Amino acid sequence: MQIGLGYAPVLEEKMRILVVEDEVKTADYLCKGLSESGYRVEVALNGLDGQHLVQEHEFDLIILDVMLPGLDGWQLLQIIRRKLQTPVLFLTARDAVEDRVKGLELGADDYLVKPFSYAELLARVRTLLRRGPPREVEQFQVADLHLDLLRRKVTRNGERLTLTNKEFALLHLLLSREGEVLSRTLIASHVWQMNFDSDTNVVDVAIRRLRAKVDDPYPLKLIHTVRGMGYMLEAQE
Repeated sequence: MQIGLGYAPVLEEKMRILVVEDEVKTADYLCKGLSESGYRVEVALNGLDGQHLVQEHEFDLIILDVMLPGLDGWQLLQIIRRKLQTPVLFLTARDAVEDRVKGLELGADDYLVKPFSYAELLARVRTLLRRGPPREVEQFQVADLHLDLLRRKVTRNGERLTLTNKEFALLHLLLSREGEVLSRTLIASHVWQMNFDSDTNVVDVAIRRLRAKVDDPYPLKLIHTVRGMGYMLEAQE
């Protein structure tokens, strides 16, 4: 199979693609071919590294194998779909109809079986990228807490919560990074778009006020302090 096809599309040269593939030869093949076709390519050789890259960087497309060490492709796709609508193309040797159906039902945008033609892969990549940038997730829910980004509406146990603009932005950040420990510096830069001195307690005050509305009236607490590190939002039993 010939890689690259001899040209790079000008309009797509800055688009970023993440390849999560544990077979080194296949990963190298995809990286070389896609790079020659004008894309910026990152490679992860296992599911956990793929998860880390997805959480730390923005990609226009993800090419994902199913059988991965550490965290398989099914699990990684579910994690991705909790927060992102980035196009995902499964590239796997699993060719059973049941596997294709499962991949699509979990939220994959396309499914290509190995061995594959690079020309077909490239055509599918371009088709997915032409659909435009992924839309931001508009609905977030953890336990009985629900945030509607489009309507700027927050409810807990079906009751409407009244939040200030900063409280809404803070809650949106915590929900969009569910289960992750967020430092005070990260929270400050995202919510207030500036870096605060380490001894400034503005984040702590904002968290305390948000807890008073989101957590205090309800038995299940969702916002947690991680001593020495920051805060996280998670439904812990």
